[in-house]
Amino acid sequence: MYELPPLTTRIHLLGIGGIGVSGVAHALITRGYRVSGSDVRESQLTLGLRARGATVTIGHAAKNLDDVDLVVVSTAIPASNPELIAAHERGLEVRHRSELLGALVAAHPVAIGVIGTHGKGTTSAAITWLLETAGKNPSFIIGGLLDNFAKTNARLTGGDILVAEVDESDGSLKNVHPTLAVINNLEADHLNYYESLAHIQDTIVLALANNPRLQRVFINADDPGARALIPRLSVPVTTFGRVLAERGADVEARAAAADFVSGHFVLAHQGKVLGEVGVSLPGLHNLDNALAASSVALHLGVGSADIARALGTFKGLENRFTVVHAAGRVIVKDYISHPTGIRRVLEAAKTSGKKTTAVFKPYRFTMVSYLQDDYAEAFHDADHTIITDLYPAGEVPIPGIDTEFLCNKIRARGPRVTHIPEMHDIVPYLLGLIAKDEQVVFFGGDDLFRLADQIAAELIARDEAAR
Repeated sequence: MYELPPLTTRIHLLGIGGIGVSGVAHALITRGYRVSGSDVRESQLTLGLRARGATVTIGHAAKNLDDVDLVVVSTAIPASNPELIAAHERGLEVRHRSELLGALVAAHPVAIGVIGTHGKGTTSAAITWLLETAGKNPSFIIGGLLDNFAKTNARLTGGDILVAEVDESDGSLKNVHPTLAVINNLEADHLNYYESLAHIQDTIVLALANNPRLQRVFINADDPGARALIPRLSVPVTTFGRVLAERGADVEARAAAADFVSGHFVLAHQGKVLGEVGVSLPGLHNLDNALAASSVALHLGVGSADIARALGTFKGLENRFTVVHAAGRVIVKDYISHPTGIRRVLEAAKTSGKKTTAVFKPYRFTMVSYLQDDYAEAFHDADHTIITDLYPAGEVPIPGIDTEFLCNKIRARGPRVTHIPEMHDIVPYLLGLIAKDEQVVFFGGDDLFRLADQIAAELIARDEAAR
């Protein structure tokens, strides 16, 4: 297990503006390290690190490694990166981001690691807010900006408890050893690394088995992919459930319901009703996230009154069903790109009763190929779906798998689909399409969210000019 280096070590992080890498960088700064890093563009994350004293360079070059002792990389950094090449040529120590995260996690007697295909960030943030509300002063390192904590993704308090989002996308979760693990759901994902869902499950089981600190695992009994792990684990398991609570879950959400704005359920623990809980986020999927967080909180001694108070004021993460109102229209931004997540978000959006347009940028040939039938069903609750050209993320093309293939798969199930190859053409198209009292849901990353913000600003400007 990797241990944190001496405080005299100067640490340089490649891709320091990434949401996961920047969280580790914040934690290292708090610990007292001299931190530097580089990225391809300036962002609110790099600006936030600069404000805390990090040296951030825009652009990658070997000279950025002068006076550096340790280089930190993530799986997103290619072998051709000039700084990574220079680090190896100079014989500098190179470590994966997960190893630094693992060392930070290991420094806390109580460490909660959240794993899973969907909702890791929101579940991690909910656990953090529950513990904060209960006065337990948790630290956190999460792959998203927490709206309850002034839009930051990391904080070290000096207390015993740390909450960490643990990324299973590249197998590096083996480097992170929490004392408590949460698995909300598991589906086929990250198919550039994994061969199948079974491969993901095997990887997680092995990582948990090789974690000497692990004391308990919390598993969503409603999710088949997560539930299948239970008989393969050697530590105690706490189950939680909503739809299939009749399976006998330890923590249950009874009478659960949700809409475009919020949700609620009756919380029960070991068959005993604890009280009604309101959740200030939309959709049934966020009730699952809230129930997962409640399970951990109960285990750590948080009372039901504190749980209800916290979930009623929980704001979630930036760009996870983030709603912007613009001139009578509703614009929703959500980072999800997996078809199950898209389907759940659209289900929640549809409860508003508004005509819904979805905008999606597909990600990776492997995802579209393997999950093509799931994508075909994912947009059922959208009245109109706009798809822009697929982002390959460096993958070799798969014959027959492209954006038009995906559009045709979705069209074959009935929904209306428009393929707009160039992203910049989406803005004028939507401005001429979306009427008042309608909504647009953007699925993807920062590039699509910039379009969403541009459309909102243009709609507001037009509305003001017309008055």
